[in-house]
Amino acid sequence: MESLNALLQGMGLMHLGAGQAIMLLVSLLLLWLAIAKKFEPLLLLPIGFGGLLSNIPEAGMALTALESLLAHHDAGQLAVIAAKLNCAPDVHAIKEALALALPSVQGQMENLAVDMGYTPGVLALFYKVAIGSGVAPLVIFMGVGAMTDFGPL
Repeated sequence: MESLNALLQGMGLMHLGAGQAIMLLVSLLLLWLAIAKKFEPLLLLPIGFGGLLSNIPEAGMALTALESLLAHHDAGQLAVIAAKLNCAPDVHAIKEALALALPSVQGQMENLAVDMGYTPGVLALFYKVAIGSGVAPLVIFMGVGAMTDFGPL
């Protein structure tokens, strides 16, 4: 029985929230519309797949390194971050201080979290590299435009 309990907790289903469950259902609906009904597959397939990946419970795929640090609640590491931000060493106070901090300070805290061994999730890296820099929208629109303009000759 213990192994079954460990399996269920390891899968993350025990941590599934109501919002995540709803978003997983919406993502599956979008994937079904794109694949089975062929309704705007160029638009709905990536949206559904991204929604599915970002709402997997306890996967941390969309978390930055600093968000991962705050999710693990390590008292020593929280104390280091809190000392840099001049706030109380609890997650709520750190989040409030980060919301009010300058972007340069937020970047320093992110780098500190990376130095402590935390890594950003795959979707957070994709956002930073592709979307945050503005490259992905250009490539996507060029690709969709090329697919619609240059059909079979």
